[in-house]
Amino acid sequence: MEENRKDERVLHNYFRSSSSYRVRIALNLKGLPFEYAAVHLNRNGGEQFQTEFKTLNPQGLVPVLRDQGLNVSQSLAILEYLEEKYPHPPLLPQAIEDRAYVRQLALAIACEIHPISNLRVLKFLTGTLGLSEESKGMWVKHWTEIGLSALESELAHSTKRGRYCFGDVPTIADCCLVPQLFNARRFAIDLSQYPTLTTIDAACQELSEFQRAHPQCQPDSE
Repeated sequence: MEENRKDERVLHNYFRSSSSYRVRIALNLKGLPFEYAAVHLNRNGGEQFQTEFKTLNPQGLVPVLRDQGLNVSQSLAILEYLEEKYPHPPLLPQAIEDRAYVRQLALAIACEIHPISNLRVLKFLTGTLGLSEESKGMWVKHWTEIGLSALESELAHSTKRGRYCFGDVPTIADCCLVPQLFNARRFAIDLSQYPTLTTIDAACQELSEFQRAHPQCQPDSE
């Protein structure tokens, strides 16, 4: 199909960015090929702050998806865009109540857990505020564990949960969960206290779409 031509879809992203990771998973699940445009968040003071990239996204944040001449930033907006423009296979269930529930899970991760361990937040803590690496680690651990504990409780008691966060087909909730657990492991957070989340994560990791999206499999992986 003309709309699926690789040269018309570019993902500006960084291999270790969890928000970029979400979008890579979604693109793979949708079967949408894309050109990988690396934006290194630490090199040369951060390539996301260079004029060329800030023309794409004035916020200076990855990811940015360019699709057929349209630039979309913010990972959840990109996931919603992909769902609406390329509805098959779906990443949201059919019933409106179920769609709201899946969005609730995704936003709990993307809005409540992810931002407090974002690179620019951590650099402010250790740079401007002068916190030690140990204190930074305590910050990440404290807020991440609060968020993951709430999510564990939510999913452990959910009658909607199946092999994945919702049922037996991956949704945008899984696209958000897997990168967040990757991030938690980077900061040496003990995930044994979240058996439901790690079971879902393990099921996702069996799928090639998730495997190909993993940070270690990206061309800019360090």
